[in-house]
Amino acid sequence: MAGFRERARHWRYAELPGVDLLRARYVRKTFVRHTHEHFVIAAIADGVEVFHHRGADQYAGAGALALVNPDTAHTGRAGVPEGWRYGAVYPSPEVVAGIAAETTSLRGTPGFVRPVLDDPYAVGLVHQVLRAADEGNALAADTLLRVAVTRLLRVNGGTLPQRDVRSAGARIAVRARAVLEERMAAPPTLEQLAADLGVSPFALLRAFRGVYGMPPHTWLTDARVRRARRLLDAGAGPASAAVEVGFTDQSHLNRHFTRIVGVPPGAYQRERKNVQDSPGRLLLASEAWQTNRQRSRSQIRTPTMEAGRTPPSYETPSGSEWPSDCPGSPSE
Repeated sequence: MAGFRERARHWRYAELPGVDLLRARYVRKTFVRHTHEHFVIAAIADGVEVFHHRGADQYAGAGALALVNPDTAHTGRAGVPEGWRYGAVYPSPEVVAGIAAETTSLRGTPGFVRPVLDDPYAVGLVHQVLRAADEGNALAADTLLRVAVTRLLRVNGGTLPQRDVRSAGARIAVRARAVLEERMAAPPTLEQLAADLGVSPFALLRAFRGVYGMPPHTWLTDARVRRARRLLDAGAGPASAAVEVGFTDQSHLNRHFTRIVGVPPGAYQRERKNVQDSPGRLLLASEAWQTNRQRSRSQIRTPTMEAGRTPPSYETPSGSEWPSDCPGSPSE
């Protein structure tokens, strides 16, 4: 739409190992079905995001968070004409597990129970993590990330179920995935893959979708982009990464990479190489959170956990503003 320019920055901060960072505004952007190796903690600043998650559309407006566990298939698109503006942190399973073990009573593999959480305070914490990373304040970024993850696990955390591979169909899906991972650059046809596994093509399709939430060809594209990200992080150029993972050329990688990651591979690589980039880029204003939250509630319905407050600046959290249920609060 006129007046709304799409923009995004996907980067890393060296002092937050195992965490990816994102700021973005999208209007026409549509994310195809994909997964992440890390957790998604996306804090909506304004507008509405809609994402298909476990069989249903989920709506996250201003003051809410979109929460997706690792290896969980989902999509993403605008829920209102003006799109949505958000900041996100993507902590690795190891980072979240370490925080959970230290600050919660969760056992097993920790994760999020509900995909949308209405919690403006946690939204503020996420944006403060991004601001601290922008400004090179390692102590604040690390502290606020831990406080935010702890809060979300305490109000919306649980133990993730282990994938059941005891059924014949699940075992076939796991074997098919292993073949596709091994032969990523030159995969078999569905018929060839099914024949090698001793099943019919439609039986393989049903089994694979049941376990991984998408058909094999969609999963393969997602896996190629994941591997391309690792190659780019290791210093490979987009053109060579494209060929290595099985895309026909760089433009083929660009198209799928942008539809899944949200930025082109060249921009992705530049930002992540320059982890101490200059501050002030695509900052998300906090003063509009409460107004936008009320506006979005007239358009969508999201689960309400507790009344939120506009968060303080990360430099000077006061005792009354710090969430008392999080470690390191002045009350402890």
